[in-house]
Amino acid sequence: MIKYEYASPFGPMTMLASNGALYGLWFNDQKYFGAKYDLDQISVGKNTIIEQTLGWLDQYFTGQNPDPYAIPLTIQATPYRSHILKALHDVPTGSTITYQELAKKAAPDQSIAKGAARAVGGAVAHNPILILIPCHRVIGSNGSLTGYAGGTERKLALLRLEGIDF
Repeated sequence: MIKYEYASPFGPMTMLASNGALYGLWFNDQKYFGAKYDLDQISVGKNTIIEQTLGWLDQYFTGQNPDPYAIPLTIQATPYRSHILKALHDVPTGSTITYQELAKKAAPDQSIAKGAARAVGGAVAHNPILILIPCHRVIGSNGSLTGYAGGTERKLALLRLEGIDF
């Protein structure tokens, strides 16, 4: 594994990758930065995945719509959280989804209990791969912005970049 820092227009980001997949992409000042990884013990460098991610981020931040499946991802999370994050990965650029809708999408064959949106919120809050797994696109059922590990101002800026005006 190696790490690399990217200077995004919304603040520095750290990415973590192996030779085969991206494992993490965080704003350096966000909640849950680094997830469970000890980033201080990981060398700085570049590999093919880092290079691909840099290109993808450059396209994204210049208002283009790069393919979210162009970068191989490895999600290190509980099975439940992985399931939610995989469903979230499918939410297209320029659209939003509520926590309740995400719960239904991730488990369409189950009845949705009152607490499902909260459980989804926990999975979304601990998303280890920001932007590529677009947790900034999740909003409250009343259309409110709700929280974001990278900060609500950043969430709003990302949504505006994608053409969504709040």
